[in-house]
Amino acid sequence: MRADPGFEELRTSRLRLRRSEPGDAEEISAYRSDHDVHEHQGWDHTDPDHIRTEISEMLTRAPGQPGGWVQFTVLTLDDDRLVGDVGLRVDGDEQGVILVGYTMDPAAQNKGYATEAVGALVEYAFDTLGADLVRAYAEASNVASIRVADKVGMPVVDRFTHHEDDQTWHVVRMERPRPPDRG
Repeated sequence: MRADPGFEELRTSRLRLRRSEPGDAEEISAYRSDHDVHEHQGWDHTDPDHIRTEISEMLTRAPGQPGGWVQFTVLTLDDDRLVGDVGLRVDGDEQGVILVGYTMDPAAQNKGYATEAVGALVEYAFDTLGADLVRAYAEASNVASIRVADKVGMPVVDRFTHHEDDQTWHVVRMERPRPPDRG
């Protein structure tokens, strides 16, 4: 695995993924605070100040560098509209594993943006960062998130229950190994 300190952006046919910036916090907070989004996530805080602080902290790491998440803002190419965010982090427990996460603004859902953005992130994890395995977790009732992972070649490989504080989460693990032709 290797870090990418020179990261500029990822592009797809309709999207641009760039490092999240503190100025994105208001828009990200708006959709992360939406009940339908928040119920499937484990965030303790979704207010703009907290998100701004997290983004600033993430900007100290290069993608692929151990130590925590690196977040990317997802923007449409045609009008530069913020439609969601995706992130990755090196798994500190398993060598060669990159974890990915993704959240889309409800106004931008069901347009294929999540699949396109996550697909680009998975390819980046293999091709640029040298991951051996890309993994995502989702709350088991989050059918849309599970469907996105499956569409980018990360099927459900495990189901389990996770207890944290006074909450119980029913979770799925989705994975995609490095294709044999990418060495």
